[in-house]
Amino acid sequence: MLHASPDRIAHDLQVLAGDIGIRLAGTDGERAAADHVAEVGRRLGAPVWIEEFPVRSRVVSEEQLEVRIGDAWHAFACSLFSSTPGTGGEWRSGAIATITPTDYQRDDFSHLRGKAVIHLGCHIESRAAYQRLIAAQPAFLLMVDTRYAGDTPRADGMFPSYTADIGAVPTLNVAHQDAWHWVAQGATEARCRVVGGMEPATSQNVVIDLPGTDLAHEILYASAHHDTQADSPGADDNGSGVVGVLEIARLLAPLPRRRTIRLISFGAEEQLSVGSAAYVRAHRDEIATRGRCMYNLDSFGSHLGWLQLYINAHPDFEASFRPYLHAADLRYQTITAVVPYADHFPFIATGIPGVFHYRVNCDGGRFFHHRPDDDLTRVSPAVIARDVGAIATWLDAMSTADALPFTPSIPEAQRDEVAACWEDLFGGWP
Repeated sequence: MLHASPDRIAHDLQVLAGDIGIRLAGTDGERAAADHVAEVGRRLGAPVWIEEFPVRSRVVSEEQLEVRIGDAWHAFACSLFSSTPGTGGEWRSGAIATITPTDYQRDDFSHLRGKAVIHLGCHIESRAAYQRLIAAQPAFLLMVDTRYAGDTPRADGMFPSYTADIGAVPTLNVAHQDAWHWVAQGATEARCRVVGGMEPATSQNVVIDLPGTDLAHEILYASAHHDTQADSPGADDNGSGVVGVLEIARLLAPLPRRRTIRLISFGAEEQLSVGSAAYVRAHRDEIATRGRCMYNLDSFGSHLGWLQLYINAHPDFEASFRPYLHAADLRYQTITAVVPYADHFPFIATGIPGVFHYRVNCDGGRFFHHRPDDDLTRVSPAVIARDVGAIATWLDAMSTADALPFTPSIPEAQRDEVAACWEDLFGGWP
């Protein structure tokens, strides 16, 4: 078993979440993180390259929300969704209306016109549903993350392909408990003001390549993402993944291998895997013909919690790495649902097996998800090191095997669902 270093991991975490901090897509912070990843790879003597791609970066200097309860206006915290516009610094107001997931059964949304709409649920996983909502012309949306009944707004975003094709109105994430209070107290009106919004920018994917020898045409991918959500230093999401990829590079770079191991740190994941989608669109033929699997690391450093593996593959793929995780005393929940919210998904859209390695600490995921307190106190270098050692040992074994012990494709039963999700949420292939 290869052994990862908690000390090296702690150092990388300090650089990413402490020294650099917030790493929004398209900003100097994100680029600084990418440069750190590239420099570690270069120091190992590995081939390293950076692939840039266009994004729209969230640049907000002021955001205000006030709600009228009785005769008085009250201020509340909020966070502008990425991929949605600000208000040009002007106040926008409307009477309050509420919409829940079951309200999409309605035939008519005209009652939402000009309203400040409290929307239960921060993800709208249907292009047709989103189009109906925007066509109703609400004044703005107040999105409530129903996974967490907390008192802190969580940062999030609307899917870029939705807003590019359909349009958007100012959309603010609000705390679950605040929305509850408004409705319970009979709030009648809301108004918001946002200075800034989305601006054209450039993000980047960083590749650290560990070339193989006689089977170099076969590629094993492993990845993480180096960007964060608004106002979050992202120690766990996804500093944990990035430092994991860097430690895998350190462990495997000196070792001989037959197959190529390609480690990638993606940008702009928090806007719905924009970086990994850009990568697979640019390298679709290579992935389809040479790619054998993707192992993605995202948010797995929580002190207290349990491991979940989202796996889209034939059963023999999980069987290939299960003994290595068990040898490190790692047990996990296996989830085979098609989940588009991590960087493994664009790879399974090309047809190769993928896994998303994730550690949760509550039924809603992580209680500090997309918040300013996702800081260095939330992550354990020892937990990260344990997981990374097992994954690196498996990758080493797969890179040297005479033949891979798994089927390098996804089950036929999942292909239609993957294709439909790729088309609806990501806009499909060019």
